[in-house]
Amino acid sequence: MRLATWNVNSINARLETVTRWFEEAQPDVACLQEIKCVDEKFPAEAFERLGYNIAVHGQKSYNGVALLSKTPLEDVTRGLPEGDGDEHARYIEAVVSGPRPVRVASIYLPNGNPVESEKFAYKLEWMARLNRHAQNLLKLEEPLALMGDYNVIPEPRDAENPERWVGDALFRPETREAFRALKWLGLTEAYLQADGAPGAYTFWDYQAGAWQRNHGIRIDHALLSPQAADLLRRCEIHRDVRGWEKPSDHVPLVIELDL
Repeated sequence: MRLATWNVNSINARLETVTRWFEEAQPDVACLQEIKCVDEKFPAEAFERLGYNIAVHGQKSYNGVALLSKTPLEDVTRGLPEGDGDEHARYIEAVVSGPRPVRVASIYLPNGNPVESEKFAYKLEWMARLNRHAQNLLKLEEPLALMGDYNVIPEPRDAENPERWVGDALFRPETREAFRALKWLGLTEAYLQADGAPGAYTFWDYQAGAWQRNHGIRIDHALLSPQAADLLRRCEIHRDVRGWEKPSDHVPLVIELDL
């Protein structure tokens, strides 16, 4: 089973690019972030024609996440628990049916900048909520993949120019500590297990020729429960998609599980 995560940076603005990738890559499951539309405006028909079942947790103009699967989605949960008063559409979770079901979540973790604002506190509080929810999910002892745009640069090796990111919310010590705490629950970072080579980035800013100069960062991640990590066969970053016409600033991360 091939599972993908991709921050598409507006599904409707980049529909042709996204559907082209789906047709070429043929993921069994896809976690999308920053769809930037309400549920009713998601271009469901384009993906249904490709054979996908769809679950959406959208928001007008901002955020928004979706799950697409070639097999039915069950037990769909929209929104991260403990989110009273949090109207940001940043989390959707479902069980992908099949001979051996797998629980998958699409995550769009807050950016957190500027650090001096309440946005950074919100980021850390959101990560604490995710940690508590992950603890509960791990108790189910089932294959689990928490995939998405984490807005976290885990280590200096995950940035072409780490010195540029010092002080940024994506690279702050508090952010990296919260990410490590999440992994210490017993989650495996798929890329590090399957490959781990430095210089494998998933995001290049639109500004200052970042793509052409390879000034990238690795901020899109797949964290796996022990039951899923045991089934991991490979992890790929589809870097070339960043060079397509009208690209997102992120590229797809694809993992393959022996399911």
